[in-house]
Amino acid sequence: MTTTGTMARRPYGDTGMELSIIGFGGIVVTNEEQSMANRVVAEAVEKGINYFDVAPGYGDAESKLGPALEPFRKDVFLACKTNMRDRAGAEEQFKNSLERLRTDYFDIYQLHGLVSVEKDVDPVFEKGGVMDMILERKKAGQIRHVGFSVHSHEAALAALDRYDFESVLMPINFATYLKGDFGQVIMDRAREKGAALLALKAMARQHWREGHPDRDRFGKCWYEPIKDPELAELALRWTLSQPVTAALPPGSAELWRMAVEVGYRFKPITPDEEAYLREQAEPLNIIFPAAAV
Repeated sequence: MTTTGTMARRPYGDTGMELSIIGFGGIVVTNEEQSMANRVVAEAVEKGINYFDVAPGYGDAESKLGPALEPFRKDVFLACKTNMRDRAGAEEQFKNSLERLRTDYFDIYQLHGLVSVEKDVDPVFEKGGVMDMILERKKAGQIRHVGFSVHSHEAALAALDRYDFESVLMPINFATYLKGDFGQVIMDRAREKGAALLALKAMARQHWREGHPDRDRFGKCWYEPIKDPELAELALRWTLSQPVTAALPPGSAELWRMAVEVGYRFKPITPDEEAYLREQAEPLNIIFPAAAV
């Protein structure tokens, strides 16, 4: 791990690229004024963040992130996604994403949200599936690296067996791992295949409880995030202590800034701290339970 500017960076596989250990999720700017998006993106770059992630499904995030990121585009690593499984739908989505994000290429382009082998993995590799388009765009230089985001063991293993993806974006969360046994088999296979690991949900606590008073405050999160600074720091340090390149915090400017501060002072989690996190995980209604392999 090396430190550049204000934020440590780690290698993105064997590509020669290094990403800031804390990334910037585009949901932070969803439904915000353009002036706010401009300020927070400039703040991120100033703090040493070079990894930005967005998707067409994140409301108007692409339209807000594009203008905000334009002055810094050549110095950042921009990840985008497609939730389409057929080529025709993906072509239109890809074109629109390029236009909204004011760029002519993506550093990473990812299959978004793989869950089912039958519904999500099989179709993209069939004739007329989205992988045909992705590989053509990669050959043309409009896509530098190819990855996927995933929410199940089964889909991740199937995808990794069918193509040499350069990264896997997945939940790597203390509670889902320590209580639900979610993630280890994906991490092991990704490392065997030489794919970089990018972490989601590091600061997730559990499913929202009915009537929770923080639902409005953290309305962009579909799960209850950890707002307690001490527990959030332990949770994020646990994730960054796994073999990951970077972690994307929740889609809240408040929580993103909390994560950045943790990134500055990161140190590996200790066995005693992990034991404490295991205790904290036990009563939680975790967002990803154990998955069949």
